[in-house]
Amino acid sequence: MDSVFIFISGAMLLIYSAEKLIGYLAGAAMSLRISAFLLAIVFTGIEFDDIVLGVALNIEDLQDVALGLVFGTAISFTGVVLGLAAILAPVEVRVPRDYIVLFVASPLVLTAFVLTAPLTVVDGLVLLGLFACFVAYVVARESRRQTPTFRNAELSEEAMDSRTERSFPAEVPLARARALPGWANLGMVVVALAGLVIGAATVSVGTRGILEEYGIEGTIFGATIVTAVLTVEDVFLTAEPFRKGVPAIGVGNVIGSLVFSVTGKLGVILLAGGAIVVGPEVLTWHLPVLIVLTALAAYFFSTGRLKRWHGCVLLALYAVYWGVSFAVFGEAPVEL
Repeated sequence: MDSVFIFISGAMLLIYSAEKLIGYLAGAAMSLRISAFLLAIVFTGIEFDDIVLGVALNIEDLQDVALGLVFGTAISFTGVVLGLAAILAPVEVRVPRDYIVLFVASPLVLTAFVLTAPLTVVDGLVLLGLFACFVAYVVARESRRQTPTFRNAELSEEAMDSRTERSFPAEVPLARARALPGWANLGMVVVALAGLVIGAATVSVGTRGILEEYGIEGTIFGATIVTAVLTVEDVFLTAEPFRKGVPAIGVGNVIGSLVFSVTGKLGVILLAGGAIVVGPEVLTWHLPVLIVLTALAAYFFSTGRLKRWHGCVLLALYAVYWGVSFAVFGEAPVEL
């Protein structure tokens, strides 16, 4: 029972810290006049809690949980996070086509590495390099774009103008930090990041205890309970901006997080824990599902509006994926 308490405590700290992180980052964007879309790509896409948790799991010889976490979160970004956000808050989206192309291509890039499995430390270095190139491209495009995908000036105008219908009420995280200067918001970002790191480490400790105490198979726990905890914060970071009329932050979170999951996150895990042998079902089932769901989400982005039926389709396909996984393989994805 102590392990369950530790796990829940870490999960609560993760969610609380994620809320604070996005609020203070948005405040820094408003004060320092940074593209908020870029901010969402970098600071919510690069999931510090997932990094710490994945590394800790791999170091503790829980590679099956770590790989399940990578695929579980990647597939959940389209099937669950984007699906729920579209259902809760249908919204117009204007995502540049080059970003959509990068989004849909990211799982295809991972295919090349899976085909040459086992995944090695060298693969990890290459994956990290690919994510760095992705971020550099977004930085360059946002700095050169005459009309940036999402400027903090627009965010400030909508968040602080009480006369507009889409203004942010005081309880919204983006508005809470707006009165602080940029440097103060950045200081609070460090505190929030520390909370994410501590929360992830606590979840890792609780995970090992639960596995030992209750005899749960590692991959099942990693791709279900652990993934669900980490998905809650992403649903919040996507649906809330959708609901408040600033969808670029939510879209940036989905695009950045998925690209990071299949490149940077896996790269860090490989560097920290060494080579990972990938089972054949990853290539024949789990990876194709990731590719299809990502392509479908990219198509929905390209239509210019996320609708409720889009979300229903994504959630339904995700449910089918899980049903088939259990029926055919007898366990949750992904087994090594």
